[in-house]
Amino acid sequence: MYLARFSYDVLPVNRQRAMDFIRREVEAAEGRGLKARLLVPLTRGQGGPALQFEVELTSLDQLEGLRQRGGDTAAQDWMHAFSEVLTCPPAVEILRVEG
Repeated sequence: MYLARFSYDVLPVNRQRAMDFIRREVEAAEGRGLKARLLVPLTRGQGGPALQFEVELTSLDQLEGLRQRGGDTAAQDWMHAFSEVLTCPPAVEILRVEG
């Protein structure tokens, strides 16, 4: 199993709006049968992310399917609106779960 974790930096004024965008991403992943969650750090180290989205994958091919939405204009509009509240591009970590 793999975990894909997307870390987002947002200004405090945009935090709730960003959380709403990430909740939509969680719902989209769950609609594809994946286990996903919004992570809200209670404490952060210097430079740590404000919010995170994490999804469990059984294969790395699922990541490509999750991130590529083809000609879905609603998804493209959503991604453009989400990018407006980010202070920098998201950091992406892909982790393999041992065991």
